[in-house]
Amino acid sequence: MSVKENLNAIRRTIEKTAQAWNRSAEEINLVAVSKNQPPEKIMEALEEGHRLFGENRVQEAIRHWKELKPLYPGLKLHLIGPLQTNKVREAVELFDMIETVDREKLAGKLAEEIQKQKRSVPCLIQVNTGQEDQKAGVEPENLPAFLDFCRRECKLDIRGLMCIPPVDEPPALHFALLRKLAEENTLADLSMGMSADYEKAIPLGATYIRVGTALFGQRS
Repeated sequence: MSVKENLNAIRRTIEKTAQAWNRSAEEINLVAVSKNQPPEKIMEALEEGHRLFGENRVQEAIRHWKELKPLYPGLKLHLIGPLQTNKVREAVELFDMIETVDREKLAGKLAEEIQKQKRSVPCLIQVNTGQEDQKAGVEPENLPAFLDFCRRECKLDIRGLMCIPPVDEPPALHFALLRKLAEENTLADLSMGMSADYEKAIPLGATYIRVGTALFGQRS
């Protein structure tokens, strides 16, 4: 199937699932994950009117979007992969949301750079819901203190939470935990659900779903 056909199928699934759970499809944002995708596939999505994309790495995002982004008014880019502090300047220049804030040093650097560039860059805190050693993210029990640091000390615009569930556990358990944490900390946005499980994230309150393979096909 083409990117156009996949995009239309995903939009229909979002609409149908949202309706089944008494949600508005308008509040569920599809983040098209364009990492490792060739320019022609990205262009297909753009030609279909899609304007929200996610990238995992700052340098690849610059290659994909630095020249293209100014040509498409309304285009938004989310950083959905880990951010190293030495890439913060470029990230703040390019991205419209950082979904992976997870440590004090990074929060401080982001705050400095956002102020320096006079940009408005809302952020999400990544939560390590599975408490996996190899995975980035704040431990659930440390979230309230870290959120307070981000807001009070750094003055970051924290809109919500993001998670990547363990591959060998039911994702809905982690989506439910993320929703609970968001409710406890009065946060509105939840970035959760990917190609294989976004239909399970919608009933549990996802406002951003991150879909790559189901939209673009297998990555090279």
